[in-house]
Amino acid sequence: MDIVTDLQSAFLVLVAGFVIFRVIVRRDYRRRGRLTLLGSALEWLAILLWVYWAYVRLPAAWPAVRVAQVVAVVGWVLFAGGLLATFASFFRLGVGRSHGLKVDGLRQSGPYRLTRNPQCVAFGVAMIGHTMLWPSWQMVGSLVLLAAVFHMMVLTEEEHLLEVFGEEYERYRARVPRYVGISRGAQPSRAA
Repeated sequence: MDIVTDLQSAFLVLVAGFVIFRVIVRRDYRRRGRLTLLGSALEWLAILLWVYWAYVRLPAAWPAVRVAQVVAVVGWVLFAGGLLATFASFFRLGVGRSHGLKVDGLRQSGPYRLTRNPQCVAFGVAMIGHTMLWPSWQMVGSLVLLAAVFHMMVLTEEEHLLEVFGEEYERYRARVPRYVGISRGAQPSRAA
């Protein structure tokens, strides 16, 4: 595939992510206070579109790409550790809560003390490891695309959490960073 096709298809994945997260999922949260089964399934579809995009753009030599041994070790540690942490935080939050089907309290313990989005951060770490193991510009592009799709999801979830938990969520997001690093203090309130 050529670069124009890659960019066009990446744009379509971004548009699909926008429609799913910023229109349909947002509507579910506003109307019902949770996701419908359709909304939850569409969230998975957005992630699967990214997986499909990343997979079909792998170099023809994949997985026979050779990298230095130290890079391979670090890549495997990040990949395996990231996947393990993704599933651990998914199950710690609970399947229903992870799919937006259930809202019964704001989680602030465990990995949620370090980041408001441990599943996204952990999966991103896994994909960085994957990119180290099979480096290509396509895989770097897939990381950028994943970050954009996840960010749309996170923005929608944060709007919902602010609506449901109000001041408690504002205090939490003032203390804990969205992804990684140091929290920048209070962010714009829902009135902004």
